[in-house]
Amino acid sequence: MNNIMMAWPGFKLKALTLSYDDGVTTDRRMIDILDKYGIKATFNINTNIFGPGGESFPKGSYGRLSKDEAKELYSKGNHEVAVHTLSHKWMPNMNTVEAVGEILEDKRNIEEMFGTIVRGMAYPYGPTSPEIENVVSACGIVYARTTACTGNFDLPGNWTRLAATCHHKNPNLMKLTQSFADAKYTRPMLFYLWGHSYEFERDDEWELLYEFCEKIGNRDDIWYATNIDVFDYMTAYKKLQYSANVDRIHNPSAIPVYVVVNDNKRIVIEGGATVEIK
Repeated sequence: MNNIMMAWPGFKLKALTLSYDDGVTTDRRMIDILDKYGIKATFNINTNIFGPGGESFPKGSYGRLSKDEAKELYSKGNHEVAVHTLSHKWMPNMNTVEAVGEILEDKRNIEEMFGTIVRGMAYPYGPTSPEIENVVSACGIVYARTTACTGNFDLPGNWTRLAATCHHKNPNLMKLTQSFADAKYTRPMLFYLWGHSYEFERDDEWELLYEFCEKIGNRDDIWYATNIDVFDYMTAYKKLQYSANVDRIHNPSAIPVYVVVNDNKRIVIEGGATVEIK
């Protein structure tokens, strides 16, 4: 019987995704840097607390993007925009009605701004509860990031209580980055970084972002993805259908899935296709 292992697109075994919160003016500089290094991110915004727009800020300070500024900034790249709730309130003790409003209205506003379907989220301040997670799923949100960190590159398990590898202020960030860049993995791994871009400005740490991107960006062995890209790809892999002898695989999804068979044979299963393993 064949042994099947998921690989990331292009048969890569490393993937990188970022998640940054609050829709702030320093996202402009961050996106410029990420784009230079071919790195993708998800930006989680609150659509009830936009700034007035047109402001200038002295070094070390920042503000909220206006609605028009946010629309212009996030529309021009390959980054994802996701829910951060309408008003950035503490969620664990919310009643169901308030939680639905905070999530669904933010989702609706973002979808109207960008002409898309929003399915991702980051919890304000990080904490959640089983009740809130039920609301998240009922609102059509398929993943929701906490502020918990694993310190490793294992693949996500609980999508409505999603943990990252680390925050960018983790003192071991560059050690983790070096380890990820140098490793020769035999199974798929994910580096998931989160934070707020204003922290780079407030703490005068933009060089840290440059150092991170220079080490891990523009590499042929890493798949650069948004949070929803990772979710969709892993979901497509899990939906593969197998014959009893695992010598025939059908992909019912629209996304091509890359698999490694018996540690050495590489197969791409196109969306809607069935392949024979010989």
